[in-house]
Amino acid sequence: MVEAPQTEEGWFALHDFRSIDWDAWRGATARERRRAIEEGEDFLKHRELVTDADGGDSGLFSVLGHKADLLFVHFRPTLDDLSSIERRFEDTALAGVTERTTSYVSVTEVSGYVSDEYFEDPDSVDAGLRRYIEGKLTPEIPDDEYVCFYPMSKRRGEEYNWYDLSFEDRADLMAGHGEVGKRYAGKIKQVIASSVGFDSHEWGVTLFGSDPTDIKDIVYEMRFDPASSRYGEFGEFYVGRRFPPADLGAYLAGETVPTGDADDGGHGEGHGHARGEGGHHGDDAHGSRGEGHEHAGAGGGSAHGDHPHGEGSEGGEGDHPHGEGSEGGEGDGASEEDIRGELADLDIYAGKPHGEDVYATVLYSEADVDELFDEVEGLRGNFDHYGTHVKTAVYEGRHTDRAAVVSIWETGSAAETAAGFLSELPGVVARAGEESGFGTMGMFYTVKPDYREEFGDTFDGVEDLLSEMDGHVETDLMTNVEDDNDMFIASQWEAKEDAMAFFGSEEFRETVQWGREVLADRPRHVFLA
Repeated sequence: MVEAPQTEEGWFALHDFRSIDWDAWRGATARERRRAIEEGEDFLKHRELVTDADGGDSGLFSVLGHKADLLFVHFRPTLDDLSSIERRFEDTALAGVTERTTSYVSVTEVSGYVSDEYFEDPDSVDAGLRRYIEGKLTPEIPDDEYVCFYPMSKRRGEEYNWYDLSFEDRADLMAGHGEVGKRYAGKIKQVIASSVGFDSHEWGVTLFGSDPTDIKDIVYEMRFDPASSRYGEFGEFYVGRRFPPADLGAYLAGETVPTGDADDGGHGEGHGHARGEGGHHGDDAHGSRGEGHEHAGAGGGSAHGDHPHGEGSEGGEGDHPHGEGSEGGEGDGASEEDIRGELADLDIYAGKPHGEDVYATVLYSEADVDELFDEVEGLRGNFDHYGTHVKTAVYEGRHTDRAAVVSIWETGSAAETAAGFLSELPGVVARAGEESGFGTMGMFYTVKPDYREEFGDTFDGVEDLLSEMDGHVETDLMTNVEDDNDMFIASQWEAKEDAMAFFGSEEFRETVQWGREVLADRPRHVFLA
């Protein structure tokens, strides 16, 4: 029996192709159109709000030609995750004016050709190669890229049967195949996913490139290589371009997308991924060793694999898309560490550097609190799907007319992305950190019920002290509308030095000492994202 390479699987993939029922769209009322756009945009935005801790990514693409209008691409850790996404979309008004033209189910894969050591002794594998493999198994969709998707299989004919070849012959063919792919490193990125037992072909191939002619060129050149000319069989090709969910209305109105006007989280043309810097896509253009990928080895290095695109580099440091950091990068904590150090010098607890740290987005709204809470509750249901979400709540001011919407996350990048969704809440007038002066870290307190009123009275005394201090702008004690014992102090100062002067005051020290007796647990100080 011919030797079959070992495989390891990563995230599952769903390519969901939709056509617009244009007759139904033209016949819809303005209100129905608006609802379809809003619900579709909200669904797609929240599918893109995925963090590294949860795993996965999603993207929206326009498709050219008669085969489809839209392509939704979803990568998730389990098939159940993809099933849930399918059903949630059907609950939107946008689904009512679309029809699914086709779909494709697969799972990312690397095979034994990538490295014998990886399957026999994973701990002995070079760190660069390990990161490279992880990137192939858990891919991120590039921003603002043209896309090409097609399914393919390896031929099993009477004259040419890929599966009758020896392991060595297949490896040699894919190594030669990869030489062509290397020339497209930096131009083409790919995601290779196995669909053996899942769909009609053996692999689904997704190519990304900033120039669509690069996609055409690499497919064309690979056709002349024996690995494809003798052994490749292909399904239909689809081509399109990514655009942010915020441009959905523009797309349906016939405008060119991406418009460049959307603000969906600060990723390229508005693509919102809550991942911090980088992602799992690198500059390697076809680098996955599995069982039949046409564009082998575009990332550099040998391509001993059966995947349609062979393999990229054997794992140099440059192959890992993230480099050495993730979840916010090296630069996220510099000023925060300075503040933390100063507070530590004052014997003020501010979290642990690599343990309890969380990040908060705080927005202020002048909307009716009940109306605001209903809107937040809907968003919170979506946030709860992500492992880095700590809490999102509405706090009502004690002495001000505005409420605070507080969303706490384990990573700064996730908190920043959540801010994009929260900024659309009714009556939002400001965001902490964007107002003039220096907004301190958020200070959250859980008070013992018996001391709740006394805590508020004590705050009033502190507020009187604050009003007399240089540089103080505004401070209010805000209470969680769902839990009277959960309180948040929002404090605004003209400069950091002014705030630190208060933290160093004797009055503040006395208040902290008293607080240890009345608080249900240790206060949490979080950095404002």
